[in-house]
Amino acid sequence: MTDNYAMIVRENIKSLFDNRSEMDILRCLPSRKEGDAFAFDALGETCRIGPDGIFLGEEPQEGPVGIVLSLYALHARPFECVLEPLKAFKDFPNSMPYVAAFAANTQNLLIPHVDRIQEKSREIITTLDGRKVFSDIGGDFSFMVRPVPKITLSYIIYEADEDFPASVTCLFSNNAPAFLPLDGLADLGEYTSRKILEIIGS
Repeated sequence: MTDNYAMIVRENIKSLFDNRSEMDILRCLPSRKEGDAFAFDALGETCRIGPDGIFLGEEPQEGPVGIVLSLYALHARPFECVLEPLKAFKDFPNSMPYVAAFAANTQNLLIPHVDRIQEKSREIITTLDGRKVFSDIGGDFSFMVRPVPKITLSYIIYEADEDFPASVTCLFSNNAPAFLPLDGLADLGEYTSRKILEIIGS
């Protein structure tokens, strides 16, 4: 399976460099040129996409994360993120096949760690290019993060009390599907939540 993932990553990279000019990539993908590669912030690290592969920091990405990042580069468009109104994943057209996996792997994954997430929220925000949310968005606490340029995720978190268990809701910036297909968005949510767990040490 790993070899299949690596093959898909290589095919996506080849398509990117074969079919789009350097000027077009820079116009659509918020990035900077580093030699023959394009670099941008992703999942709290520097992502480098070049003919030799995809790297987060110094680590090559030849698995599912590499696929999502390669799809993001392929789907880059020359317009900006539209943040609001925020949208639940289930409200995106044709999202139904991915809704259960998104809930389990992006939202429910974090529920056992709500207290630690609140304690480390400043570090999460700093690492993932985010900010606190002070609005009527709800939750006992909430924050926005930007795992890749042009896509923002908002986490709305309720702590457990005597009546209700803890809960986590993740909403997307309004036009997120313009930059990734739906299965890629579901995966991006999962990898962002896993990065949060890494940051808090869980």
